[in-house]
Amino acid sequence: MNDASSINIRALKFFIEVYESKSFSIVARREGVSPSMISRVIQQLEESLGQQLFYRNTRAIIPTEAGRIFNDYARSMTEQLNEVRNELQDRATEPKGLIRINAPVFFGQKHIAPWLAGFLTQYPKVQVELIQTDDFINPHIDAADVIFRIGSLADSTLHARVLGVQSYHLVASPAYLIKHGTPEKPSDLTRHHCLVYSGYSGQNRWLFKSNTTTWLHQAVTPTLVSNNAESLLISALNDSGLVLFPNWLIGNHLNNGTLVSLLNDYQPTIKTGPQNITAIYPNARRPPLNVRVLIDYFIDVYGTPAYWEYQT
Repeated sequence: MNDASSINIRALKFFIEVYESKSFSIVARREGVSPSMISRVIQQLEESLGQQLFYRNTRAIIPTEAGRIFNDYARSMTEQLNEVRNELQDRATEPKGLIRINAPVFFGQKHIAPWLAGFLTQYPKVQVELIQTDDFINPHIDAADVIFRIGSLADSTLHARVLGVQSYHLVASPAYLIKHGTPEKPSDLTRHHCLVYSGYSGQNRWLFKSNTTTWLHQAVTPTLVSNNAESLLISALNDSGLVLFPNWLIGNHLNNGTLVSLLNDYQPTIKTGPQNITAIYPNARRPPLNVRVLIDYFIDVYGTPAYWEYQT
């Protein structure tokens, strides 16, 4: 006899993750359990519902029509549980418990980690887990209470607060410019040593526009390519060449004169879309108390304009 009452929240969570990833193995690695356990939980869920939720084959786990229908209900049930938890947590007189933060690697090193001591002093009953990665993060299934991300927010089901705006500067050290000269227009970059970041989508494209033109891609021949922003920054500070980096990464060096902003009659970037720095809190119409105080803390710390902005 089928018994839908045996369905629990953990089973729903596993179901949603398998639905998104189409893999028992991926979910198992993320949750720290065996693939056979994930398979067994899904099978028990199917037996409780009396419906097959996934087609299994050697390449992928494909949702059935019943699985697609059940996915909507599973998400609704987990969101309702989150809302109840948030409401109960708000009854506490002060924030407490674990807050899981996910952030890009270098942004986390420069603008999150240094401020956590102050946050934990202010809220002594809170514990923080900080995971830093530049990989794509799916807020619906990855375990995090607050996700710091930079770029446009494409998913309208997510909730986010804007902490700042990312802009770009083309920079070099004063010593490099004395030796090699100062570029006056983007095409001059073909005669300069260029330090280029390369991520999971390949080498960054250097884009420029003036007040009256569209975006122009300026091709450069890199002297140094790296997937580590800090290595490129160190090279630029050591007079190795020009680098195109965001304000939050180099603002302090521009303000203290160790790097010089170039081509100021042009607007440089690597992406033409909106580049907001946001704190995302998924699956909650009203964020829990812990999430609210964390985001409010960083909004206060960063300030308006953000403390890393270049003071021209």
